[in-house]
This record gives sequence, C-alpha cells and structure tokens, in this order.
Amino acid sequence: MASSIFKYVFMDFFKPMVQLLLFVFPAFYTAVFSLLVFFAFVVFLGRNSHPATFVFDPQVIAIADPRLVHADHANASGLPFPAPPLANTSLGVRRTGSPENTSDLAPAAANHSAEAKKGREKGQEASESSKDLATCDLFDGRWVFDESTPRYPPGSCPFIDSSFDCFGNGRPDQNYTKLRWKPNGCSIPRLEGKKMLRALRGKRLVFVGDSLNRNMWESLLCILRHPLKRKHRVFEVSGRKEFRTDNSYAFRFEDYNCSIEFFRSPFLVRESSRVESQGKSRETLRLDLIEASSDAYRTADILVFNSGHWWTHEKTSKGRNFYQEGDHVYPQLSAEEAYRKAMRTWGTWVDTRVNSNRTRVFFRGYSWSHFSGGQWNSGGNCDGETEPITEDKHLAKYLKLTGILESVIGEMTTPVLYLNITRMTDYRKDAHPSVYRVPAGKRKPGEFQDCSHWCLPGVPDAWNELLYAMLLRELS
Repeated sequence: MASSIFKYVFMDFFKPMVQLLLFVFPAFYTAVFSLLVFFAFVVFLGRNSHPATFVFDPQVIAIADPRLVHADHANASGLPFPAPPLANTSLGVRRTGSPENTSDLAPAAANHSAEAKKGREKGQEASESSKDLATCDLFDGRWVFDESTPRYPPGSCPFIDSSFDCFGNGRPDQNYTKLRWKPNGCSIPRLEGKKMLRALRGKRLVFVGDSLNRNMWESLLCILRHPLKRKHRVFEVSGRKEFRTDNSYAFRFEDYNCSIEFFRSPFLVRESSRVESQGKSRETLRLDLIEASSDAYRTADILVFNSGHWWTHEKTSKGRNFYQEGDHVYPQLSAEEAYRKAMRTWGTWVDTRVNSNRTRVFFRGYSWSHFSGGQWNSGGNCDGETEPITEDKHLAKYLKLTGILESVIGEMTTPVLYLNITRMTDYRKDAHPSVYRVPAGKRKPGEFQDCSHWCLPGVPDAWNELLYAMLLRELS
C-alpha cells in the first residue's frame, strides 16, 4: 500500500511537474526574454541615432543632420543663442530635454519668418520683402499706430516707479502708449513674455546704468510678468516694494528659475572722493576704475549697459577739479574727453573680466530729452506734448557722446550689441512724464517737469522689443 502511494505521488504527480519546470517553462521564459531584448535594442537604436538639428534662416527652416554642421559652431556658452565670435554664422540648436527647456527664440524666429511671408503674400512693399530680420537696420524706421500696443495695460504693473506711472498720475491721453517702432527694411517680432522667459530659463539678465536703464528694466519686468497666471511667483528677492533709492535690485521669476536685475551706475566708472589740504572732502570721478559693484554682475548671461545723461549735468560738463586718474585730479577736463576715458576703462574691463563665451554684452545708446524753454532745473517743460515729431528736419543734431561711444565699441575685442536708440527716441517728445511724474494732488506750482525719462507703458517697451529682436537675430 505504501509503495503504491509513493509511486503515485512521486512518479505520477511530481515527475510531470519536474519535467514542466525543466523543459517547458525555460523555453517560455527564453522566448519572452528574447522579445524583451529585441525591443530594448530597437529603442536603444532609436534613442542613439543622430538627432535632427534645426538650422534657422529668416526665410527657410530646414532639418539638417548634425554631422553636416561644423563642430566649431556648437554653442558652448549655455545660452539660448550662439557665442559672440560666431554671431554671423548659422546656428544648429539641438533638441534636448523637454519642450519647456527648449529655447523659444528659435520658434519665434520661425514664426516671424512665417508672418513675414504671409505679409508679403498680402502685398507687402517690395522694399520690405527684400530685407529680413537678419540684415535690416533695426534702428532706421518710424513710429506707427498699433492698437495692440502696449504689452501690458496701463495701471496693471506694480513694479513701475511712481514717477514713470503717467496713467496712475492722471495723464488723460493714452496715444503715447499706442505707438510701435517699425524698421523700414523689415518687421520685428512681438515680444511675448512667456517666450522670452522660456528663453531665459536658468539665466541672469542684468541692466547696469542710470535711471534710464532702470526705466527699461521696469518695462521688461512688466512685459514678462503680465501673461503669467501665477504672478505671486514673481518677486523682488529682498522683498522691497519701491525701486528707486537702492543701488541694486533683483527680481526672480520663480517658475523659470531666472532673474532680471538692475545695478545703479550712471557713469560705469567709480564715483569717489578726495580729501583736500584743508580737510574738506571733494567728490571726484575715477576715470581709471570700473564701478565698485562690477564683480556682482560680470558673470551674468546677458548684460545691458548704458551711460550718457549724467555726463551732460552741470558738474560733469564743467569738468573743474572733478575728474581723477590715479592721484591726479584734472583742474579742467572736457566732458567729451572724460567720457572717452571712462568708456575705454569700461571697455577694457569688459574685454578682460567678462567671459564672452558665456555672457552677451549690450550697450543701449543715448536717449533724447525734450526740454523746451530751459533745462530740468531751469524751467524746461514738455507738458502738453501729445504727438511725436513726424519730420526729420525737426530732429536734434548728432550727439558727440554717441560718436565717442561708437568709437570705443569699435576698438573692443568683445563683440558688443549696440542698441542704437538715439534717433528713435528723438521723435518721441510726446512720451515723457512731464508734470505727470507726480499725482495731481501732490503737484506744487513751479515744480520741475521730467522730460528725460519715459512714461510706462511707453518708449522703453520698444527698446526691449528690439533687445529681443537682436537676440533672435543671433540665431539667423
């Protein structure tokens, strides 16, 4: 009986199970494993094949194999545009990472090409169709009425200094917000806030200069902030709510891991003082030293400099015992010569201390004032101006400081993108704060008018649109 049970259990039951485990299951798992290996190999080949590279031309979008793009054209700077030495070459932009991490400058360039083509099909003038964003002079143009301007509604942005908030201070007309700059040889793309933010992801953009650059800085903050749903994710890193008295400010766009900053430096060289023999301290300007906070921003990804207005003030224009080099204080030195020395000091600092493979350097040119009947402190005014200048014969003469700046930039080894906004601002006598630098209830009789800075929204929005267009042009 026991032997029968043993035979049944071990011979009739376990023997088939053992055979199943030894022969059938291994064959099954081997087949499954083989299929998995095969699919893994196919995926591996797909992921490691040469990715397509987009090569942008303002009129053509082509797909190119990266093996056909010279290795020297690779962008090692980490910026969403090529390194300066290759500014005039075609750029291959690799498709890596998620779509949100891909630069929006390239798609914007493509969209601009499509819009330009559509415009030509509708009968655009031949002169405009003969040029494109890559070749035309962005600063030779005119102001045109555009109902879709501005990029943020008046009164909507909390970052505007009260003295630039003409709408909030009671200015009744708004036509000054409805003019858009249009180059004669091409059209420039709209500055869409989210697109530029995606291009600036993980970057620092820093404005360095006087209060006119603060004007431009505040404009860009408003343009970038307006389309965002989570506006509370945009904030000044130190929690400050006014943006006029301190020497530096930094706004963080948390969702894009980028910052837009401003450093006050009206001369770009160092403001100093000197103790005279009588023990009295006298202010001087060190023409041979870069300004003191330069190390805080020299590694930024984009730098936008300016310097001009303070060189026309009384102390600088007279030049008596004010300008200093080393231990020497010049008894008399013209503002033009001092400006040349200061700009050369700035240029040398950029050439030696700024890494042009990482950092894109801009210089914004001189912005015209429109005082009539005197200067800012002697009764000059622009109140009541509601229309821009339309005839070139009424524009101001060429400014000597502009020629000096252009000469210094030409001597530099670092490529500098020059935002030559001088002429375009000369047309806009209508767009200054004038008496609307303060609210009506706080104005005092005879109080000075502001005919130097610009209302926001207003003219500096166009400067930022040109800044964006110049970054796009680096891809073309």
